[in-house]
Amino acid sequence: MTDIAQMKIKADAFYALHHGPKAFIIPNPWDRGTARLLAHLGFKALATTSMGYAFSIGQRDTTLSREQTFANAADLAGATDLPVSADLEHGFGDSPESVAETIRLAANAGLAGGSIEDSTGRSENPQYELARAAERVRAAAEAARALPFRFTLTARAENFLVGRPDLKDTIARLQAYQQAGAGVLYAPGLATLEDVAAVVRAVDRPVNVLASAQFSVAALAEIGVRRISVGSALARAAYGAFLSAAREMREQGTFRFAEQAVSYRDITEIFAGRVAAKG
Repeated sequence: MTDIAQMKIKADAFYALHHGPKAFIIPNPWDRGTARLLAHLGFKALATTSMGYAFSIGQRDTTLSREQTFANAADLAGATDLPVSADLEHGFGDSPESVAETIRLAANAGLAGGSIEDSTGRSENPQYELARAAERVRAAAEAARALPFRFTLTARAENFLVGRPDLKDTIARLQAYQQAGAGVLYAPGLATLEDVAAVVRAVDRPVNVLASAQFSVAALAEIGVRRISVGSALARAAYGAFLSAAREMREQGTFRFAEQAVSYRDITEIFAGRVAAKG
């Protein structure tokens, strides 16, 4: 169980970030250490990454159980004083009732928010039919409203990630999820600022955008984006550095990678709380 008074503070702070004067970055740690490092750097909220966490325990993406997801989410929520939102995948069940239960479990894990996808996980039919998808978001929103604190529900239209890059259908889905009660709208995989701008214009809820090398915070903020997440990118960057270092040792017999490593002293002082936090 979580402390309700503390959760109200975190949840209200998280809600306020979405309705403040600036766009904000919500980075995605995958364990307690990375959560604490991001908090130290001055970020105001965190989000889990199902892919990043799955990789950290040697699993593929989409193979995590609901129990594994919430164990990781609760660990991250307890690692810092920051509000945490979770990647709740498709709600761990097809039925609206399953999705509602997932929202209640998310709140019990100490989360200030969470996202529900409209993907099914089935290759032959990768997205729920629109009416069914909206029904699932409605059940999630009703469960969120029944909580003793303000839980920020994000609804995701997965078109661009499941091989259906139809912007018109993506927008129609996000509009339906808005009507169903979602507090934040998210279509991961949008590749151009023009597409992002079209989404922002079409809805009246805060929009989350998945960061890419083509975007900047300033450009996204200018067109009205409120939240920017990085998904598994931080985890993949860390694993990329790890693999590059390991290949250098194995293939070249050298250790130049260590020149780029954080020093023992620096990271120890951060975790010991002896270095002033940023922000």
